[in-house]
Amino acid sequence: MSHFSTLRTKITDAEILKSSLRDLGASVKTEASIRGYNGQSVRADIVAVLEGDYDIGWSRNADGSFDLIADLWGVAKKHNQTELINSINQKYAVNKTLAEVKRPGLQNANVRLVLQ
Repeated sequence: MSHFSTLRTKITDAEILKSSLRDLGASVKTEASIRGYNGQSVRADIVAVLEGDYDIGWSRNADGSFDLIADLWGVAKKHNQTELINSINQKYAVNKTLAEVKRPGLQNANVRLVLQ
């Protein structure tokens, strides 16, 4: 029986996801295995190696979005999974926005970033 859960995300840019994970201090692997309960593992396109015995990963879907895959019970043993996933999503959103603003044609745009 697999202990891995799969969650849909709005993440679509692999490079920004990897840089966001590194910004948060995670070691990042590509085309690697996600560690789960009792030595189980599944392959993913991007893996964040977490402290402890469990990792989280992302696999690309046909539509270009990524699913988050993790043994959430195991991740929760060392991490607050809600805070962890929220911090990844938040860092990704900021980095994605900054990358979009730097695109050609937008350098001179009047952009105001509002942080709450």
